Amino acid sequence: MFIEQGYKGNLGLWKYWVPILGFSAMMVANYIMTINSPVDTDVMMKSIIDKIGLNAFFILAIGPLVAGFFIILGWVYLVHGQSITSLTTSRKKVDWKRILFAFSLWGGITAVMMLADIMLSPEDYVFNFKPIPFLVLFVMAVVLVPLQTSFEEYMFRGHLMQGLGIMAKNRWVPLIVTSVLFGVMHAANPEVGKIGYGIMVFYIGTGFFLGILTLMDEGLELAIGFHAANNLTAALLVTADWTAFQTNSIYKDVSQPTLGWDIFIPVLVIYPILLLIFSKKYGWTNWKERLTGKVMDKEIFLAQNTEEAHV
Repeated sequence: MFIEQGYKGNLGLWKYWVPILGFSAMMVANYIMTINSPVDTDVMMKSIIDKIGLNAFFILAIGPLVAGFFIILGWVYLVHGQSITSLTTSRKKVDWKRILFAFSLWGGITAVMMLADIMLSPEDYVFNFKPIPFLVLFVMAVVLVPLQTSFEEYMFRGHLMQGLGIMAKNRWVPLIVTSVLFGVMHAANPEVGKIGYGIMVFYIGTGFFLGILTLMDEGLELAIGFHAANNLTAALLVTADWTAFQTNSIYKDVSQPTLGWDIFIPVLVIYPILLLIFSKKYGWTNWKERLTGKVMDKEIFLAQNTEEAHV
């Protein structure tokens, strides 16, 4: 009953829409400025990096989303009157073991796949390891990346999913809407300009995967762990001059960006396998009801919670 946790706050339509509309406006403005800029995005980014360095550029790029983490939690707690625990999970407390399991599983798989590709296609990579800059990056990334990814989870799979579910009185509307919006949010990424809009299949597909994780597990823990591992390994292990993350990573991808099977395999093959692993570990059942079923009425949910509290 993750969506129903939103009943524990002070309901109000505007309270749900202000954060997402504000964030969307920023994304749209950024996209419009990007496509209408007289200066090529690559040239602009290279100029900034040359002036301030990769590590400072990393903070500049990730900083607004890190700030968003504190803003969305502050909004939910102070304005919406909802606890952070109920925004995170339907369990009595946040399950950190779930976060760590998802983080370890996906971080390990991603690292193995990256290293395998480096071994199979060494001509596509340059060893870029510089001890001091990498150490600085490592400290910054370990602190900042989980905040950045958690912001996206709390915004889309937390606040917005609960709000849309309560409004629509079902689960499939918030699953679809949050997944598509999550993908659209990445439309301004430099990867889209280099590879084309076909990469949106990956972004939106990842949104659906994270949404399914959240609804089936009745909480954000697995999505938070997965997302943090995904971005952290990307920032530390392999980056490229045409990706959103440009860092002092261990390797640099120098291959020509193309829309290949590596974009579609995660969505079509790897994500379903991960869902199977998670479902076996956590005993997921009743998939249809959890993904498309109705959301409980407020009175029934609160009465049920009151009864459970007295037991």
